Amino acid sequence: MERTKYFSRNDQKQCTLDLPREYSEHETMHAWENFLNGDQPANTNQMMVRSEILDSWSRSNVMGIDAQSPGSPITKSQEDVHHLRRKNSALCRAANAAFERLGPHLMDTGAVLLLTDKTGTIIDIIGDRETLDDGHEINLVSGGVWDEATIGTNGIGTALRTKKPFYVHASEHFAQGIKSWTCTAVPVIDPMDGSVVGVVDLSGPPDIFRPHNTALVVAAAREIEIALAEFHREERANLLEAFIHQSRKYDARDGVVLLDSQGRIVLNRNTEESARAFELDLTIGRKMVELSPETTCADLAAVIPKSIEPKGIDLLRLDGRLKGAALVLPGQSSASPSRTTQLNIPARPNVDEDDICVIGDSLKMQEAIDYARRAGQAGATVLIQGETGVGKELFARLVHHHHKNGSGAPYVAVNCAAISGELVGGELFGHVAGAFTGALREGKPGKFEIANGGVLCLDEVGDMPLELQTYLLRALEQRAIYRIGDDVRRPVDVQLVAVTNHNLRSDIEEGRFRRDLFYRIATITIEVPPLRERGQDIEQLVQHFNRTICEKFNRPELHFDDATIATFFDYHWPGNVRELRNTIERLALLSKDGHVTVDQLPEEIVDPSSTVFLPGDVLTPKGSDALNLSNVEAVTIQKAIAMKNGNLTKVAESLGISRPTLYRKMKQYGIAR
Repeated sequence: MERTKYFSRNDQKQCTLDLPREYSEHETMHAWENFLNGDQPANTNQMMVRSEILDSWSRSNVMGIDAQSPGSPITKSQEDVHHLRRKNSALCRAANAAFERLGPHLMDTGAVLLLTDKTGTIIDIIGDRETLDDGHEINLVSGGVWDEATIGTNGIGTALRTKKPFYVHASEHFAQGIKSWTCTAVPVIDPMDGSVVGVVDLSGPPDIFRPHNTALVVAAAREIEIALAEFHREERANLLEAFIHQSRKYDARDGVVLLDSQGRIVLNRNTEESARAFELDLTIGRKMVELSPETTCADLAAVIPKSIEPKGIDLLRLDGRLKGAALVLPGQSSASPSRTTQLNIPARPNVDEDDICVIGDSLKMQEAIDYARRAGQAGATVLIQGETGVGKELFARLVHHHHKNGSGAPYVAVNCAAISGELVGGELFGHVAGAFTGALREGKPGKFEIANGGVLCLDEVGDMPLELQTYLLRALEQRAIYRIGDDVRRPVDVQLVAVTNHNLRSDIEEGRFRRDLFYRIATITIEVPPLRERGQDIEQLVQHFNRTICEKFNRPELHFDDATIATFFDYHWPGNVRELRNTIERLALLSKDGHVTVDQLPEEIVDPSSTVFLPGDVLTPKGSDALNLSNVEAVTIQKAIAMKNGNLTKVAESLGISRPTLYRKMKQYGIAR
């Protein structure tokens, strides 16, 4: 079977039909000649040339570009290119997947795909062999420099200059030598600070031109930006780990600023007081200092305002290489009492629900909270990932609380695993009368329409049927939906928040989740940390649940001895915050005198390897793998089934998961009812 081609070459006649109506090769060439001769009509619209092209011609003329140039006059050495690739290693790494995926589709199409750095220097180029050879004539090669100041109007240079997608076709180029080419270029934006870090460009002879080329290159650029964001997230997580393990102990009230390998701020915490007192700009993404392999703590101390005496400066190394730095600054006043970081989200008007409280002082938790706040304000699509029981739904509500339209904007939640594959389409997109058996006679709006102007939360999105993922992707791309059985386009303005405990990247490789949908929903990815990685948050959560649960059941607050708290810290918490809450609730209801000791804790917490609570007909994991995550989850489900006497509705409720998810996991682990 022949591989589908994204790009194809056609004869000149069809090419003419594909070009924009306003373009005329003869008129454009004539306008260019008149422009060079200084013969321009008073009304530039009479020149039959796009105003953006005229603006670029004017800039090229002012910069003294040679209009008769045969191609780019500057080509850097391969040694320089190698240096640029190392300098832009994150960009190159982010582009690898997109280039490898698109490369096979470019063979025998006449098109080449190239990547430049922010100066317009080509650092990677792939595609049709014949066109790659032709590119040598104009220096469209690795190391070729294609900014406007070097070669005038062209896709790469003009996209860099305007900072937006741009195509330049044939005679629209300023230099004579490249008028036999067409190019479509899209800037790559660094999600960290919004700067342009490079350009993706599709170039070739004029007959490869298609109006949709821009959309294809935009998609490639966005894929690279998503990969860049993932790279930054991984780097930030690694820096956090390095900081936690390398740095000296510090007070929870101290301010912490983490810098990445480029000296940009990737995290700040408890820095408001220092920033205000010393007029510091500690905005995420701002470049604070230049870092190099030779940077020392003294170098960093020299760039900090002299009015500040940092409590600590740490160079963060990974695999023996300098990857960033941490500054510990005076945070909250030492006179201020230490307090638990707590975010309160009030219940929505006219909704029967409790206020939500998000508690967490750990760096990973603070980072996740900051991401949720910024995602809500930006209105970007969000992917929330984390293990069962970590509180992913709280972060969906946190995104909504900070929504650009205010916390009063609609919030609609859909559990994709709790609805059958036949019905989930109607739930999301709605239907018209008679669309299918069981459809309401008057029709019904879907969740997308109900959430218009607000947030649509798709819980357990990894369980969405593959065939429906196509329709979800189309709705997100078009910002519109079609009800089932209807051909009326209904525009919607919805911020999507997707929630999952799946590893979607593994699901992609195994064909259970669409790659293009993943890149569409993962504009901002929030990793909610498991409880075992949250340090002192465990004690804060114990205190919070102790207070709220005992108040709810009108019981005196519990008192935990030191050994009990230490046991909580040592336990793996496979059920995370939900399991901790259930544990405290059980203790509150069963405690006789309010004093909790280790011997009153559930057996699985005191001795995780114990099997005394398992039903007799279930095989117990043995050997060195007995405590892997899958077996721990299986043990938790088995225990819940035993405690609820096989009532799966109550089991699902106690575990905080849907019944379909419970059935799926029981089948996965071979658990009998």
